[in-house]
Amino acid sequence: MKNMGKNDILKLILCIIICQAMGSSGSVFTSMSVKTWYPTLVKPWFAPPDGLIPVVWIILFTLMGISLFLVWREGFDSPEVKAAIYIFALQFVFNIAWSGAFFGMRSPYYGLIVIVLLWLMILLTIFKFWQVSRNAALLLVPYILSVLIIAFLFSFLHPEMILTIITDQNVLIMTRQY
Repeated sequence: MKNMGKNDILKLILCIIICQAMGSSGSVFTSMSVKTWYPTLVKPWFAPPDGLIPVVWIILFTLMGISLFLVWREGFDSPEVKAAIYIFALQFVFNIAWSGAFFGMRSPYYGLIVIVLLWLMILLTIFKFWQVSRNAALLLVPYILSVLIIAFLFSFLHPEMILTIITDQNVLIMTRQY
């Protein structure tokens, strides 16, 4: 591992702050429903307690910030680094969109569609980060696993909801059947 100079420490702090701020921006949607609509959902017995969820996201956003720093540190003038950071930023758009779909629109259905896209974007981010810094890629593994768990929990929000995956002209479409 490279020695960390003063500029590196500032970059690390900046990356963590950026990720925390981006993560917090999704709370605009979460706050709309977390105390009203969300508690009314029928959740499985293994759903994490509500107080644990914000703590987990703070940890995940911190790991994402460290990961971003490790990639940025390799030099933004590199095409691989630029591509990796752009993909990282794009996956954050999907992260925020998930909060909008699930909490803002109060829709487990649209939330599921967005979270599948988010998971794919995180996977692509890990792939791109791996090309620049394996440690950076590995720091994103808890994030992709958390999103996978959230997606899995979606299938338990309503016992009557059955998800069917249909491939239509190479486009993944999710539908609800009652």
